[in-house]
Amino acid sequence: METSAINLENIFYGYGKTEVIKDLTLTINKNETTCILGSSGSGKTTLLRIISGLEIIRKGTVMINGKKVAENGKNLVSPDKRGLGFIFQDLALWPHFTVYKNIAFGLKVRKEKDVEEKVNGIAEVFGLTAQLKKYPSQLSGGQKQLVAIARSLVLQPEILLMDEPLANLDVKIKHGILEHIVRLKSDFNLTVVYVTHDHREAFSIADQVVVINNGRVEESGTVEQIKNSNNDYVKFFLEY
Repeated sequence: METSAINLENIFYGYGKTEVIKDLTLTINKNETTCILGSSGSGKTTLLRIISGLEIIRKGTVMINGKKVAENGKNLVSPDKRGLGFIFQDLALWPHFTVYKNIAFGLKVRKEKDVEEKVNGIAEVFGLTAQLKKYPSQLSGGQKQLVAIARSLVLQPEILLMDEPLANLDVKIKHGILEHIVRLKSDFNLTVVYVTHDHREAFSIADQVVVINNGRVEESGTVEQIKNSNNDYVKFFLEY
């Protein structure tokens, strides 16, 4: 039985003569939360975009659930066929759509049945029922984050990619949503890949932590393994 959700093998990515990802190999297990941790410019967001298919690798292989989706300069499976949800840092909510329409958008694009039932169901899970007729401008920062997550999960992805989704929230709201993410992994049987520059954020939700530096994996392991790392860069990063 396949236990890995994502396999990245000898990945190279860049533009012109600039290399952003350099011979990177990584395994992400199913039904776990893997946090990609690194400073600005380390390549962590690019890594998410490679997994999603939004960026095309120069060399290497990307596999999702045992299926090859990209190899040596070619996307073999398009982003919309990879079974992924993607939450961007800016959330990308439609400002002219109500919360209901934002959540329903992907369902309608896929011409799914029972749209209203599915939207109402996911809204209840996230405590958004009373917000369904509101517009994003009428929501708090935390509510916007929950709408973005609900919009992804209503499509029932197997893997949820999250790119620093809580970067602009205060500590109290951030803590509440992190707890929500932990519960969601179990409730929805999700594999979560979560990018952040904040090691405290990563340590609070991760099963696996992957520290990225200059397009390479410095170290990966459990939270305790990373906390006790002897890698000079990892120790420096955690003190920063």
